[in-house]
Amino acid sequence: MARYWLMKTEPAVVGIDDVLAMPQQIVDWWGVRNYQARNFMRDQMKIGDQVLFYHSNCKQPGIAGLAEVAQLAYPDRTQFDPKSHYFDPKSTPENPRWLNVDVRVVKKTRLVGLDELRAHPELAHMRVLQRGNRLSITPVDPAEWKFIVTRLMK
Repeated sequence: MARYWLMKTEPAVVGIDDVLAMPQQIVDWWGVRNYQARNFMRDQMKIGDQVLFYHSNCKQPGIAGLAEVAQLAYPDRTQFDPKSHYFDPKSTPENPRWLNVDVRVVKKTRLVGLDELRAHPELAHMRVLQRGNRLSITPVDPAEWKFIVTRLMK
């Protein structure tokens, strides 16, 4: 059974329009440096899982589109690059610490912002809306997914 996820990206780095311009509209979700988010990718994400593509750290944060997991977790190349902001000197190709999955954009939608998400009691328990939540990848409850896709993205 497919799972549902919310995955944050900064549109100034890689936004939904950037991915739509890529071959096959697929991006490797590099740069995750939180163990819990890494473990979601490593242990739970499967090909075909559905993704809310979320723009963060920008003027108008919110859900910018729908995507799906297109490739299972594999080592994040940026951890090995000394010139990368995401370089990790403790990580080696033989024992990588950080992983990423590939994500394919299914479609760009209107932006569903944080204020709009917060306005619906049906979404009150979404992790992205919880105080102090800074995870870049969070699971989404199937009922929350359905509400967002059928009610907010129409």
